[in-house]
Amino acid sequence: MRRILVDHANARNAEKRGGAAIRVSYCEDRYSAESSDIAEVLALDAALHELESFDSRKAQVLELHYFAGFTYKEVADVLDIAESTVHQDLRTAKAWLNNRLSD
Repeated sequence: MRRILVDHANARNAEKRGGAAIRVSYCEDRYSAESSDIAEVLALDAALHELESFDSRKAQVLELHYFAGFTYKEVADVLDIAESTVHQDLRTAKAWLNNRLSD
């Protein structure tokens, strides 16, 4: 799901589609919100890549829980770790992401 969102954001932001050109339509608010969503998705993807570079397990836990919709138990089973480790990894990763994305 993460890859789909990022690919969609990249496609919408691609130069061949106008890139940073200002879009004009009858519903201008809709496009400005859509534009900020694209920037947020791309920023989240960059932050997740950065997290993955130094702690891949925390990045996997985030992806499985938030993008794949796995429960804590399912994430623990897939990664072969304790459920308490999933809780701890999610808490740490969310704090790191919040700090990284607030810049």
